[in-house]
Amino acid sequence: MSAASRGNGGGAPLLEVEELKKHYPIRKGLLSTVVGHVLAVDGISFTIGEGETLGLVGESGCGKSTAGKAILKLIEPTAGSVKVRGKRIDKLSRAEMRPYRRQLQVVFQDPYSSLNPRMTVGDIVAEPLRNYGVENGRALEDRVAALLLKVGLRQEAMRRYPHEFSGGQRQRIGIARALALQPDLIVCDEPVSALDVSVQAQVINLLMDLQKEFGLSYLFVAHDLAVVEHISHRIAVMYLGKIVELTDKRSLFATPLHPYTEALLSAVPLPDPEAKRERIILKGDVPSPINPPAGCRFHTRCPYAVARCSKEEPAMREVRPGHFVACHLREIDGAAFATAALTTEAHRTK
Repeated sequence: MSAASRGNGGGAPLLEVEELKKHYPIRKGLLSTVVGHVLAVDGISFTIGEGETLGLVGESGCGKSTAGKAILKLIEPTAGSVKVRGKRIDKLSRAEMRPYRRQLQVVFQDPYSSLNPRMTVGDIVAEPLRNYGVENGRALEDRVAALLLKVGLRQEAMRRYPHEFSGGQRQRIGIARALALQPDLIVCDEPVSALDVSVQAQVINLLMDLQKEFGLSYLFVAHDLAVVEHISHRIAVMYLGKIVELTDKRSLFATPLHPYTEALLSAVPLPDPEAKRERIILKGDVPSPINPPAGCRFHTRCPYAVARCSKEEPAMREVRPGHFVACHLREIDGAAFATAALTTEAHRTK
């Protein structure tokens, strides 16, 4: 396992992802000839420990949700490895994956389309229990009622349909369904992005309470840095299919080391209306994942880019204890980075 993928905990990780890739072929012509690939996820590595939340953040289209689906084998990875408690699962067949489905669950982004409108809430939450023969009869009904109560819904909700609930309540139903088989890891794919701000806080607090009670681990996919800061222990920042920075949340928000992370954090609103923060405006658009730039993928928009950045892809390095970053400029020791960055910017503006 690479150093960049290791967590802060001393024990064996629950989830290990190593050089995971997902490339979608582009086909044209009558013979459906492959003429290229969309590099949605292009070699990411990280771990998640027991009871830990890893936030995965980045712009829309950077590959966050694709990574979560590939880890769960909802889509087949192109390359790389995924291990659960040391056992590799990425090459398993559908039948061989069945025992791991109990350990790995998901909460989807859209609480409206992720619930079957023809099924009652009781049947939706009971479905995974029936599939695995965990409970039946009155015991099953009691188990479903207890799950709904755990996420803040009344027992009578079992007999109602999803359209009778608000967005926040529907997401609670989705969480209850994910909890049904007592999983170890839940992939939360932007679970609050479709909800009102006040409801977002309720759902996030619910997830945190459930984590403490059941020892759950989360891969929390999101683009809202304020939400990620609140719920995560560590944060990985993605850009164009690559992880460019990974560290604990305190270090990331206090001293971001990658220029892309700096730009993301500069866009986060401050709660104090009188506080001021210099906004970093990135030039240009995000390059196409079909033909990403050579070298560092961020160099076309980076204010500190030098010639090396366009030719050589930076490796993920541990520049501080537990703080990993993929940036050539961070190979410079200590405070010399700031001087080098200013010199580079001055040279570029001449």
